[in-house]
Amino acid sequence: MKDETVVLCGASAYNQKYYFNEEFAGLPDSVKKELQIMCVWFVQEVGGVLMLEFLPDGTLEFRTEAHEYDGSIDEIGSYLKIKQFREERRELLESLELYFKVFYLGEEPDLADDEE
Repeated sequence: MKDETVVLCGASAYNQKYYFNEEFAGLPDSVKKELQIMCVWFVQEVGGVLMLEFLPDGTLEFRTEAHEYDGSIDEIGSYLKIKQFREERRELLESLELYFKVFYLGEEPDLADDEE
């Protein structure tokens, strides 16, 4: 299981649904709401599907998908929106990575990084 990606949440413009992985139900409600806003806002503006996934090393990645014949996808907008999320919500995303590493992977928190 530790060699696979783990989906945190995602949204789809195709079926207008939001998904949250209940394995992370222990996250604060404010964090869950922020993730929902991010995902839904993304697919409303850009289209397609957005998933936030943890890689086996604990890195949180944005993964996008689109149907093969969907000409309405804004690929440049997708890149820019992900870049915006990474910049504006850097602290949230880093906290999620730490949460995953500690509570899901069982790693000890590296508090030395916080001192920089």
